[in-house]
Amino acid sequence: MNNLAEDIQIAPAGGFKGFGPLGTVTSKSGALLTFSGFISTVIGIMTIVAFIWFVVSFFGGVISIIGSGGDKQALETAKKKITTAIIGLVVTIAAIFIVEVIGQIFGINILSFSALFGQLTTP
Repeated sequence: MNNLAEDIQIAPAGGFKGFGPLGTVTSKSGALLTFSGFISTVIGIMTIVAFIWFVVSFFGGVISIIGSGGDKQALETAKKKITTAIIGLVVTIAAIFIVEVIGQIFGINILSFSALFGQLTTP
């Protein structure tokens, strides 16, 4: 393992052998499935992070409203926090639908969340 270029062997189909998840790709359909799976995983993780952010921001705003104690400035700040959280949730849901439509147009199943959660639960 002295030289990375010596460790990577070019496969007959032009792919890389023994170089991460792309090392098993030997055909165009395999490359498409690998790329689609990668994009699905990234979108799934970003969606989960966005929903966690929504919950934390929303409840943070609610707690700020409860703790404002009649202060108009604190109440307005809390309302803005809740509004921002709801707008973020709507943008996230809209982005999921847009990506699904683009996937349908190109014939790629980008948003296969069942496969994503199957990857997360398998050891």
